[in-house]
Amino acid sequence: MKFNMEELKNLPAVDKILLNTEIKSLIEEHNRELLRISINKSLEFFRNKIKNKESIPTIEQIIDKVKSDIQNITKKKLCSIINATGIVIHTNLGRSPFNNQIINDATDVLIGYNNLEFDLIKGQRGSRNAHLSEILKYLTGAEDVLIVNNNAAALMLILRTFSKNREAIVSRGELIEIGGSFRLPEILAASDCIMKEVGTTNKTKTSDYENNINENTAILLKAHTSNYVVQGFTKEVNLTELVALGKKYNLPVVYDMGSGLLNKKSIGIVKDEPDVKQTLSKGIDLVCFSGDKLLGGPQAGIIAGKAELISKLKKEPMTRALRVGKLTLAFLEASCQNYLNEQKLFRNNPVFNMLTKPSDQLKKSAQLLDEKLQQFDIKTNIVKSKGQCGGGSLPGKEIDSYSVKINKDDLSNNERSKFAEQMYFRLLQHKNPVLGVLKKGDIYFDLLTVPEEKIVKTAEVINDVYKELIVG
Repeated sequence: MKFNMEELKNLPAVDKILLNTEIKSLIEEHNRELLRISINKSLEFFRNKIKNKESIPTIEQIIDKVKSDIQNITKKKLCSIINATGIVIHTNLGRSPFNNQIINDATDVLIGYNNLEFDLIKGQRGSRNAHLSEILKYLTGAEDVLIVNNNAAALMLILRTFSKNREAIVSRGELIEIGGSFRLPEILAASDCIMKEVGTTNKTKTSDYENNINENTAILLKAHTSNYVVQGFTKEVNLTELVALGKKYNLPVVYDMGSGLLNKKSIGIVKDEPDVKQTLSKGIDLVCFSGDKLLGGPQAGIIAGKAELISKLKKEPMTRALRVGKLTLAFLEASCQNYLNEQKLFRNNPVFNMLTKPSDQLKKSAQLLDEKLQQFDIKTNIVKSKGQCGGGSLPGKEIDSYSVKINKDDLSNNERSKFAEQMYFRLLQHKNPVLGVLKKGDIYFDLLTVPEEKIVKTAEVINDVYKELIVG
């Protein structure tokens, strides 16, 4: 049975809805154009329902739909979240976190105008690449540097500049996949260069590279397997061997480091991770890496290496499309400043701070959260856990930590699992979201990634959600 077209005429006109008292108050809060668009969307929504033979909505239902649409448009979607997963560089949570000091340092130059492309010495137009040039050259040991908007862009720019329509030789064991299912072969293809795979998944020798060099070879490419480990019967060509081969055939050697460790300092967990300065000291022509992983800065792709090659990159037309703005430069400069002083680095770089948290400090944090939850009559217990660096960095490395587990021993296994899952998602919907860990039917909160000043707030949010679920 078809719907009656006459029923659509029962929907109120837009002008009539605009006269509604609640709508008038929304106009004062927002603007008339937004209300008109939301009303039209809502009426279209109900027209489709009527066409599907559903009942005609009341004016109250229409108003509620309009209010819901407006809230969906105007409510801020990006929000602060408490990370209780134990994953330090959490890609889905913005990777490297900032602290107040870094934010304050960056904000100082972001309020009002700044000299982004103005040379204060010459009193004329300058280059945005100049601001971090000296500090990054010092920290990396490079002859020159270039900053673009992320590491994938950095690699793409290098490939497009030096191997467009020519071959880049790379080991099969290094055809990595990065976040969001982007793969190295796809980046090479998008850069208009030809990928030449050599070796096998587990073994690649110098001779594999050399035997495939021809007149169309443009670069020798090595990619750091920063998000996985190949163990067992394996062999890879080390940087020294690759540099010697590049010199023999006059080919630039490019190293995609990815995770971008600037300095090992005294952090045990990164002792086996290559750092930029040591890598360049081996004679690598160009290195590219992320700014928002182990460096602890904002999203950026940093290219460091030989001045002659960096100069060519700067002249590539694609560079303008990939350039960074004042926010990235301000936060990256504030982050790099910390590397000039080891005490500042461990105090102001949250990544380094978390990677070096003493076990007894983590245990005290877990005890504090446990005590606060017990005060709310929530049964918990403290368990040892293993944190991770995350962000495609330090694969296979674990960090000793402590977690607080919610106990619901009064429930059956199925009921307990359902309760933990409901709690997990309700915590994400709270006005102060908390991301915990669901594991084997229970929910845990790892203290490695929860700042001490947010432990009490974490307990309060957990209590809010816990009580809602109990009452509900």
